[in-house]
Amino acid sequence: MTRRIAYQGEPGANSHLVCKQHYPDWEALACASFEDVFAAVEAGDADLAMIPIDNSIAGRVADIHHFLPDSGLHIIAEHFLRIRFSLMAIPGARIDDIRTVHSHVHALGQCRKVIRQHGLTPVISGDTAGAAREIAELRDPTQAAISPPLAAEIYGLEILADDVEDEDHNTTRFVVLSRDLVEAPAGNGPVVTSFIFNVRNLPAALYKALGGFATNGVNMTKLESYMVGGEFTATQFLAEVDGHPQDTGLRNALEELAFFTTEVKILGVYPADPFRARVSQ
Repeated sequence: MTRRIAYQGEPGANSHLVCKQHYPDWEALACASFEDVFAAVEAGDADLAMIPIDNSIAGRVADIHHFLPDSGLHIIAEHFLRIRFSLMAIPGARIDDIRTVHSHVHALGQCRKVIRQHGLTPVISGDTAGAAREIAELRDPTQAAISPPLAAEIYGLEILADDVEDEDHNTTRFVVLSRDLVEAPAGNGPVVTSFIFNVRNLPAALYKALGGFATNGVNMTKLESYMVGGEFTATQFLAEVDGHPQDTGLRNALEELAFFTTEVKILGVYPADPFRARVSQ
């Protein structure tokens, strides 16, 4: 049977590209929303999900933090993708004739220089790859899209300018989700552990909860908070640390964390992408 990996967006989106890079033999399943992606894996329509969780410019992908805790899915891998955008239009169009440019609001914000350089009017689309499809359907030589290069190939467009993003460090981190918990083995290379926790509503609870990671020498690479249930007193935290729960230091830190929290839930224990080591050098 063909294995399927679900992603949010239309064919040609960056999420589609990272699926092709790391799961080339799998069928990539396009979904309209993140909620649809989670539902596809939960229902068994897809085996895995490829989800963006952070961007080096735009920050966290907010919706994901609300879907992850209650989804019942587990993080089994992470992948980093250098984001590249191209200015594309229908075959035969010239860059000097372009008047409007379509793309997702974040992509337009990340490509301000080329838009300003050519005096283009930005038009917001729901998706970067969807913008390319719109341009292919319009057949108007005065309109262009800012989309991943893969979209030009899929929708038969011509690339007028490559790498039009303002920053060359624009990188998105994706996580792979599975219904089954698949933990990376201990002692077999760098590992990341992701978990969520709710602190008790007590003075200095967060400070005390995190103290065990410092005293046990555990490096925390992410700590983000968000409210749950619409309550200002109920704050949930998403954290990520270097190491495996079987490591002595992390095991002790998690045990200490439990004293100051109402819930601790491991979301995944998975191999660290080699990108982490490269950027830390």
